[in-house]
Amino acid sequence: MTETPKTKGPASYFPSIEKTYAKPIAHWMAVLEQAPTRKHMELVNLLKTAHGMGHGHANALVAVFLAQAAPAKP
Repeated sequence: MTETPKTKGPASYFPSIEKTYAKPIAHWMAVLEQAPTRKHMELVNLLKTAHGMGHGHANALVAVFLAQAAPAKP
């Protein structure tokens, strides 16, 4: 039998984020893309204050967003 590997790290929060806030992850990534900053804690605070998101959920989204936006290492 093959098991589906469990998602680990910040992305493991994604199902809970979608359920709690009733919006897909793509919506939150678009919100972060439009933000005027790329600083981690400023983005976390934006999600918390402007969208009522909890710290853990906001932190997970920002971590994945910034990892995707980072230039690839040679």
